[in-house]
Amino acid sequence: MSTQEQITHFRTIFSALRDEVGKIIVGHESIVDNTLVAILAGGHVLLEGVPGLGKTLLVRTLGEVLDLSFSRIQFTPDLMPADILGTNLVMETPDGRRLFEFQKGPIFAHLILADEINRATPKTQSAMLEAMQEHSVTAGGALRRLTEPFFVLATQNPIDQEGTYPLPEAQLDRFFFKLLVGYPTAAELAEVINRTTETAKTELRRVVSREQLLEMQLLVREVPVASHVKDYAVRLVQATHPKTETGTAMVSQFLRFGSSPRGAQALILAGKVRALAQGRFNVSFDDLEAIALPALRHRLILNFEAEAEGVTTDHIIAQVLKDVPRDAVAVGA
Repeated sequence: MSTQEQITHFRTIFSALRDEVGKIIVGHESIVDNTLVAILAGGHVLLEGVPGLGKTLLVRTLGEVLDLSFSRIQFTPDLMPADILGTNLVMETPDGRRLFEFQKGPIFAHLILADEINRATPKTQSAMLEAMQEHSVTAGGALRRLTEPFFVLATQNPIDQEGTYPLPEAQLDRFFFKLLVGYPTAAELAEVINRTTETAKTELRRVVSREQLLEMQLLVREVPVASHVKDYAVRLVQATHPKTETGTAMVSQFLRFGSSPRGAQALILAGKVRALAQGRFNVSFDDLEAIALPALRHRLILNFEAEAEGVTTDHIIAQVLKDVPRDAVAVGA
């Protein structure tokens, strides 16, 4: 298959996935698109929004249209690491001997729905951290690899704070994207009512197999990125570092910490997926700017002044995009 045929195939599959998810999910086009971008880039996604906006439904729908094994983990304060990873059980053989046998937990699947992840204790969160970063878990006294592809799509509710344990910065940084799920418009809400209060049931079809998904992820890695576009990604990330030569005035005023190098990696990888989804084999400045918010918003740590004045990381990223020119030479280049 030629490169152009691969690009066309990628774009066709991406559009088919979007259309199939759209049979269930009303609106939220940017949320659906960015979730697909993260999956095709091999990253994890954190969905945040008030209860009832369809976060869990979106992940369950993706589990149906992707031909992958799917597990849902409902996080609660009493959830233990063994409930996620698995444990050794004493089993009896036909000849009467007893031995330990490892029973896999729900983490051993391709697509994981981590529902209300911020309700888990730090001990359980650390078990998820290893799985997300290393694609392996330590359980039953052994290191066990997870089957590729492996994605965690997590949800959390921002307003329901009782009995929750905020995710530490180290775990937030492991998420490729953080997506904010907003309220539907009047027209979207009317369509939600129509779809959920009538007898018609929508049947979903499997769009892409595991093997096809892995091939698409490999194609993403092959997309070339021009040096000046890479430099722009570097300068965007460096501009979020407070109290440095590269940090902007607003950043130094309102941030405690800026983005880690994972922010630049997310910008480039997501830009590659976005380019392929639009039928291109090159990454543009527009690609990076389009995905800057979901790629960086959870990697910036606000200071007290920002929280007191109601300044959000989205405000800061928007200003960084205005302050950092596209054509400047990267610092240190």
